[in-house]
Amino acid sequence: MAYYRINGGKRLEGAVTISGAKNASLAIIPAVILSGESCLLENLPEIEDVRIVEEILTSMGADISRTPDGSMRIDPSGISTFSVTGEMVSSMRASYYLLGALLGRYKKAEIALPGGCAIGQRPIDQHIKGMRALGADIVIQGGSVKARADRLRGAEIYLDVVSVGATMNIMMAAALAEGTTTIENAAKEPHIVDLANFLNSMGADIKGAGTDSIKIRGVKRLTGGSYGIIPDQIEAGTYMAAVAATGGQLLLKNVIPKHMECISAKLMEMGVSVTEDDDSLLVRRSGPLTKTNVKTLPYPGFPTDMQPQITAVLALAAGTSLVTEGVYGANRFKYVDELKRLGAHIQVDGKVAVVEGVKQLVGAPIQACDLRAGAALVIAGLAAQGTTELSHINYIERGYEDLVGKLRAVGADISLVDVPDEADTETHAG
Repeated sequence: MAYYRINGGKRLEGAVTISGAKNASLAIIPAVILSGESCLLENLPEIEDVRIVEEILTSMGADISRTPDGSMRIDPSGISTFSVTGEMVSSMRASYYLLGALLGRYKKAEIALPGGCAIGQRPIDQHIKGMRALGADIVIQGGSVKARADRLRGAEIYLDVVSVGATMNIMMAAALAEGTTTIENAAKEPHIVDLANFLNSMGADIKGAGTDSIKIRGVKRLTGGSYGIIPDQIEAGTYMAAVAATGGQLLLKNVIPKHMECISAKLMEMGVSVTEDDDSLLVRRSGPLTKTNVKTLPYPGFPTDMQPQITAVLALAAGTSLVTEGVYGANRFKYVDELKRLGAHIQVDGKVAVVEGVKQLVGAPIQACDLRAGAALVIAGLAAQGTTELSHINYIERGYEDLVGKLRAVGADISLVDVPDEADTETHAG
């Protein structure tokens, strides 16, 4: 099993190019199914989750090839199965986007219940509510969601909770439905807008993406084409947090500064300098970090996917900060025990973490428990004195392209170490 060895205490200096957005990619790749024609997707991140979706579509009969620049050409015309089960699907939460895409195009789908990171209850009841409103019969049986419809008709759908996944899934299913669908209390995240833009580029008629009311007028067919994925807001935020924790200066290239404002604002409150350009951010930290309070909220609020990373930074800020999880449950704080191994002073009470800043963290063996927790522990290891060995890095590689390479290029002392499983179990048991 592999792990990261991090020798901390090094300032970060240089430039990092941000990859395409994970959360947009994992919806847009399945959405190609709706066209039935070849599509070229550009700026996809080279991450494990994208590889898994690629494998799933290939196993269904899609023809997928890569261009020299890393773009992906998908021809879904050969898809011959509407049942997608097995380990690959259940290991990744975003597999549920196949439900909306298959139902929208073929009026039938069977998808294994999704997995992914263990960060509390993330039910798919809003997805099912939306599909049923469009006219689908849905049953959950044997660990799979089975959906079927003679025809899909537009409907007014009010989401009981703001759900990114449900918003995207309903958009896909409704794109080819008869009549008009309205999603009220829709999610507003950048990747919602990206999916809408992609579907519209294929001939869909979607308005209001990025607001809480999205209107989808069903069309007869969608066509192929080419599309570039937006930059990853959370990857950019993670590097911003890393330079905030270590000190130094990073130029982040290929970002949309507007998407970063919710993160930039909090870092600036803590004493970090953030300068915007058209498609880049310059992030600097030379003085001490100061405390602040953070509450995660749906976009445009502070992202829940940045909560662990900002907590790792606040662990080094002078004073006491409060971090409140407003999207998921207390499970989102599972990583705190690992930060404590590095010397952080954090107490969790339900959905609130009380973070008392310390002067320094000290390296120790730790392990990731989910994707963003893993990123937070990398940040803490980079800032800590001494050596940190971080195991269970498979979580991290699901969502960050070449994290080790990008960090090494800006001065971090981090390396990927591969050891036999038995030795790894002995060395990194804790």
